This record gives sequence, C-alpha cells and structure tokens, in this order.
Amino acid sequence: MAQSGTKSTSAVQTIPLHGPLLRGERRPRVALIGRYGVGKSTIFDDASSPVARHERLAGVGGAYQECVVDVGLDQIALVDLPSIDSLHHLSAHDQVVLMYLLWGDQWPLVAPHEVHNEDADFPAPDVLIQVVDATALEKDIELCLELSLFGRPLVIALNRVDEARKKGLFINVQALSERLGAPVIPTIAHMGKGILELFEAVLDVARKNTCPLPQPPTRHIAESLKPLKAVISRPEIEEVFQVPRALLLSQLAENDDYFLHALSTHFPALVPEIALARTQAEQTLPRPLSDELHADRHHRAALLFEAVSSPRGVDSGEGWRRWLDELFLHPRWGLLGSLLVFALVLLIVFEMSAFLDSWTSARLANWVQQWEPASTAGVVGRAVADGLVGLVGIVAPYMLPLVLLLVTLEESGVMHRVAFVVDRGFHRIGLHGGVAVPFLIGLGCNVPAISAAATTGSRRERVVSAILITFVPCSARSAIILAIGGKYLGGLGVFSIFMLTLIVIALLGKLLARRYSDSAPGMVQEIPPYALPVWGKVWRKTWERTEDIVTIVTPLLVIGSIVLALLSHFGADALINTALIPITSWWLGLPVVLGVPILFGVLRKELSLLMIYQALGTLEIMPLLDHVQIFTFLVFLTFYVPCLSTFAVMLKTLGRKEAWVSVSISLVSALLMAGAVRLLLEVARAIG
Repeated sequence: MAQSGTKSTSAVQTIPLHGPLLRGERRPRVALIGRYGVGKSTIFDDASSPVARHERLAGVGGAYQECVVDVGLDQIALVDLPSIDSLHHLSAHDQVVLMYLLWGDQWPLVAPHEVHNEDADFPAPDVLIQVVDATALEKDIELCLELSLFGRPLVIALNRVDEARKKGLFINVQALSERLGAPVIPTIAHMGKGILELFEAVLDVARKNTCPLPQPPTRHIAESLKPLKAVISRPEIEEVFQVPRALLLSQLAENDDYFLHALSTHFPALVPEIALARTQAEQTLPRPLSDELHADRHHRAALLFEAVSSPRGVDSGEGWRRWLDELFLHPRWGLLGSLLVFALVLLIVFEMSAFLDSWTSARLANWVQQWEPASTAGVVGRAVADGLVGLVGIVAPYMLPLVLLLVTLEESGVMHRVAFVVDRGFHRIGLHGGVAVPFLIGLGCNVPAISAAATTGSRRERVVSAILITFVPCSARSAIILAIGGKYLGGLGVFSIFMLTLIVIALLGKLLARRYSDSAPGMVQEIPPYALPVWGKVWRKTWERTEDIVTIVTPLLVIGSIVLALLSHFGADALINTALIPITSWWLGLPVVLGVPILFGVLRKELSLLMIYQALGTLEIMPLLDHVQIFTFLVFLTFYVPCLSTFAVMLKTLGRKEAWVSVSISLVSALLMAGAVRLLLEVARAIG
C-alpha cells in the first residue's frame, strides 16, 4: 500500500498495489491494433505524451506512434500500429504489421530476406489491445478470432458504445468477454471515457499473463486440417518460425504467400507435402480451403455477434449528463464548452473581486495612506502595513473566490472534462491538459496557480508549467494593461498585448519542452461522473491550495516592502533611477524617473501603476509618454520578473535553481520583447 501526503494536516491518500510495480524495464509493451477508422489513434492521442515517437515499420511499412504512459504508479509503452483488417490474404502492408506483432524488430531465421531497419528499436508487444467499433462489431470479431491465435494477452476496447446505443444496438459486455476469454472495456474514445479502465485492464492481464480462449474452427474443418497439422508439427519448423502452431496452421491453410514463401526458402522438401495436405483437405470441403476457412470464421463471428447483442429502442441516454458531455467532450464543440467555462469563471471572479476589493484592501489602503511617517521606525511600520494590505489585496478579492470556484468545478467533474479537451492543445507546448486549471488560476493570481501546478504530473510538468504560468497575465498585470492601455492605446492595443503573451507562452513552451524532452510520459485524463460538491472537501482543498500565502509569502512580502521603503526613505530613488538608466532610457526609451516604479513592481505589480503617476507627477501620462513608450512599457511590465510572492512560492515548489532560471527567462523575455516592440513601432512611425 503506497501512501502520499504533503503535510500532516493533509488527507492521506492510499493507492492499492496489485503486484510489483510495472515501470522502467518491467513496463509492458502494449500495441493498439484494429481496422481503419475504429478509433485506435484516438485512444492513443487520449493518453499520448507530448513527445511521442513517430517511425515507419522496417523503414518501408506504415507509420506507427509510440510513447510511455503513466497509469497510476505503473507505466506502459503504448504503440499505435498501422491499421489491419484481417489476416486473410495479407497485403504487403499487412505483412509488415503482422511481422512486428509477432517478432518486433528481432526477426527469426524465417525473415532474413526481408528489409531490415538497422536503426529500429521495436520489441514485440507483450499485450494486444484490439479496438473494435460497437456499431460494426461483427466485422471486428473476425479479426478478434484471428488475434486469439497469437498466444498473447488480449484486451478488447469496445469503442463507440454511445453511437451503438443511439442506433438501438446493445452489447452484452460480460457475455462477450466470457465468450472471448478476454477483458472487454466499453469506451467512448473521442470523449476520453473508459480509457483509464482500459489501461488498468491491460496491466491486470500483463501481470497475470492471461491469454484469450482458443477459438478453433468448426469440427469438420478441424478434421480436414489434421494432415496439414501433422506436417508442420516438427520442432525445427517451430524453431525457425517462432509463432504459435495454431497461427502457422491457419496461415498455411489459407495459402498465405508470405508464410509459404518463407517455408519454401527454409524447408523446400516440405512444399510438396504441404500442397498434398491442402489438396486432401479440399477434397472433404465444398469450397477451396482458403474460402472455406474465411467463410467459417465469418459464420462464427456472426453467431457470436448475435449471442452478445440485442436490438432495443433507441437509448434516451442519461438526460442532462449526456447533454453536458456532448458540450464539454465533443471533438468539435468541446473547446467551445471549455471556453464558456473559462469565460464564466473569469466573469464571476472579476465581478466578485471588484466588490470584495472595495470592501477589503481598498478601504485598508485608504486608511494606511493617511499615515505619512517621518521617522525610520514609522517608515518601517508603514512598510509592514503596506505589505499586509498587499497580502489582503491578493487573497480576499482574487485568490479565494477563484480557487474556491475552481475547486467546486473540479469536485463536480467539469474541470476534468475541460482538461481532457484542451489536452491536445497543451501537447503543442509540451504539456498535458491537466495543467489547464493552474493556467486558469494564473489569470487571477500566479501564486496559487504555481501551487496548483506543483500537484500535477511529473517534475517535468511541474517545472515547465510553473515557468510558463509566470507569463500568464494575473489580475494585477491585467489591471495595469487595462488601466493604461485601455485609456491610451484602445481595444486593439490591449488585444495585441494579450495576444503577444499567448505567442510568447507557446514559443517558450516548445523551447522548454525540448530541454525536458527526456522525461515526458503520457498521462490518462480521468473522466469521473458528475457529482454534487461536498463543501467540507471543497473548503479543505481551497485551504490546501492557498495556505502557502500565509506560511511563506507573507514574511517575504513584508520584508520586501520594508527594504523598498527604506531605500525610498533614505533618498535612494535617484541612485535606483541612475542604476537603471541602461534599461529604462537606453533600451526601452522611457523617462529615467520610471526606474523606481519598475523596481517596485517586483513587490507588487499594482505598485508600478501607482508609482508611475507619482514619478511623473500627474494622472494624465499621455503628454509625457507617447504611444510607442506606453506600449513598450506595458510589454516590459507584462513579461517582467514575477512578483516577490510568486518567486517565494517557486522557491518552495521548484527549488532555488529552477526559480532563478524562471526569473532569468522572464527578465530576458521582457527585455527582448519590449526592445523588439519598440524597434518595430519606431520603424512604423518613421515610415508613416
């Protein structure tokens, strides 16, 4: 029994272990196989890593995809093989797929005449997942009967069960599993449903090494194949082919060109015996042996399909639950549903934050501002008060409402669906959809966002997402952009700044993904049922995600406020502005007096907005700054070093090295982007 818990006050989670952990060299290799269009690649995409491997079989066959997937504490190596319809009359394409299913790239003596891929690294799969279409199950059962001859553990993914029910077709999953002797897991791949259960079944059969029940042909065909079976029942043949005898018998009986050619190459003396045995078998059958075997398999598949399926009235579904899933999990409309959730959350939070801010930090700030101490002790006291007011300004209006609302959506099952939908989009920047919630939290405040990211996936996920979250415009930066940009740059200018932020996050995500590409396993997004939130659990989770503010951020915020206040008290403003001339004046083209507002932005971004007016001595900055300077200044503040509170949380969650790496990336990005924007706007103004 494995236990995890970050603090003694946190709830302890227990994860049952069903046997030795299957990780590293012990992880099973799992191949997804099935006909074209059954949803095989969709299942792979549901769980795949952002850095999935794409290769071609033998360098000439169809393309396949491969990645490592975390399933709880275990792992699997998941391979999406090219589609294959049947082992009957194999095409050249299907022959390559069959060879890799049987032997991987370690081909036996039977296959040296084939084309080799010297750079390949493709062990034979340990477990097979056949993806079948519930709306056309009879066709897939034929391939299933053939795969049962492989002597490998097999799991059936019964996909599109929702579409089958809409058509009035119901599949008895338990009966199908008992008939085949293999687990059958209902899935709705495009909605991510059943995927976790599918991979858990894979791990179970891998541990037990349970193979499906034999599916022999009907008795009269089995009798006719006895002479052929006697010919191939020789140890030297099994040693050369290294395939189950039942599969070799079936392929030779169907006159498979590949196996016959291999047999004639290594055992030319047996070719006449094989031909004679086939002739004897056909004498007892009404049709050619190959056609008879195919017809028999089709007949057995039809009987099995009739036994496990039943037509009923069209399923009315689960009412509002199905309607919500169609909104949140639909391949085309799911993104729209996720955007609606994001928009609704932000609307509620920002409307609520304006009200809460007016009743909490705004009133406290007005009260503190009336205190204008002259002594050093008084300045320190005012700095402590400013730091605590700043803390209230972060927690009360923004953090608590946002985290509380997101935890509520998470407990209700909505956020898991949002994470599934945006998963593929996050793959493009090297992350999983599980970090969608921290990114959304970052729009309110980066501090709880980074704390939330610390609970996601692997260390790679935590580091990359935390660094990128510092570029998400929090409410403080958004307030500055809207207050100054909205007034002097208009809607187009504000939109351009936010779009520039998205572009930078995407580009940095790709760069960071390359740096950490050595450890990027896939992850299965769980889709839990909808549920009413349990408020005790909601409040507990909300506290767990915000307690870092009290324990870590508060002391640093107060200390930083004291340091900056003392610098101002002892007249260090001029020294600060002079020291920052290379940045403010030379690089950004801004007035020298804006050095102090930029530095104080490290404490809290809102301070930059207030101190701009103080430094310039007016609330109307347009006469003193032109459009180019305003745009440049806003771009620099948007990407500038994260505030002290954010840095403190990064120190705890990522460690000193990665926290300083994040600061360096932010500073370099801010300088480069602001410098590039200034250059482009100056050129545009000169041309215009």
